[in-house]
Amino acid sequence: MRIDKLLWFLRLTPTRSAAQALVDQGHIRINGRRVVRSAQPAVVGDVLVLPLPRGVIVIELIALPNRRGPASEAQSCYRALDEREANPIAGAKPTPEGTQLS
Repeated sequence: MRIDKLLWFLRLTPTRSAAQALVDQGHIRINGRRVVRSAQPAVVGDVLVLPLPRGVIVIELIALPNRRGPASEAQSCYRALDEREANPIAGAKPTPEGTQLS
């Protein structure tokens, strides 16, 4: 399956045009090799590195989707290889100097 169509089917980009733009920027990698064209095929077992607005993610394709279905269906087609738990301190608001946290 074409990489641009795959990214759209997996709901990693909102539109196929956005997926093509992401490919054109040259930041996507399949199995460590940079993707240089939107028509480059991706197959089951490939490892993809994707720069997304929420951060860089690394996924392994478990299955190729047949359509752009619901998010739960799309997420069942890949496995995140770099899942990190949320850092509770990262979302904490700084306290004014001189005050103690209780």
